[in-house]
Amino acid sequence: MPATTYAVSGMSCGHCKATLTKVIGELDGVSGVEVDLGSGHVTVTGAAEPDDGVIAEAVDEAGYELTGRV
Repeated sequence: MPATTYAVSGMSCGHCKATLTKVIGELDGVSGVEVDLGSGHVTVTGAAEPDDGVIAEAVDEAGYELTGRV
């Protein structure tokens, strides 16, 4: 399964990690989400390449900012 890593700003605690894991994990085609608070990276795994726009929208709606792919 392909994995794509994004840089996300605004994450600082366990609540941030749980929120992003939930909102991104609910998107169609996403099978796994790994949030690394220390690096500010979120890795999304799925059956196909994720749609960056859909991921960015979910992150923004959760109150964070996707700043690009890593």
